[in-house]
Amino acid sequence: MDRRLSLTLDAADPRALGAFWAFALGYVEESPPAPYADWPATFEAWGLPPERWNDAYIVVDPEGTGPRLFLQKVPEPKTAKNRLHLDVGVPGITPGQSATHDQVRAHAVRLAEAGARQIEEFDLPEMGFWIVMNDPEGNEFCVL
Repeated sequence: MDRRLSLTLDAADPRALGAFWAFALGYVEESPPAPYADWPATFEAWGLPPERWNDAYIVVDPEGTGPRLFLQKVPEPKTAKNRLHLDVGVPGITPGQSATHDQVRAHAVRLAEAGARQIEEFDLPEMGFWIVMNDPEGNEFCVL
């Protein structure tokens, strides 16, 4: 997998937030390194105590084209607006196409059902249509 771009998110619960982002992006949990069959076996081999098994979580594009998303546990809660946010497209819309307003709204509903919260809709002739949302830990992202 190309690692020229990996995005890192701070999280209170990396595994839970990673599961949300895997759903939102169509990603999967990163496979453990060889020769381990699963992450618990990996953590045990590394001598990591069970209370630290949720210190980080990684999700990746199953096709290997999108950036890796690394979620790391931090003790402090989110306190301010993101300096960087993700734009999430509607699944099935190919590059060069734009999703309809109804498709964007339907995807926002699916993401809300998975734990996100809708903040605001924008429809600007010069920029297009998008919906601002918060992920389950309050990080802003847009659906377009």
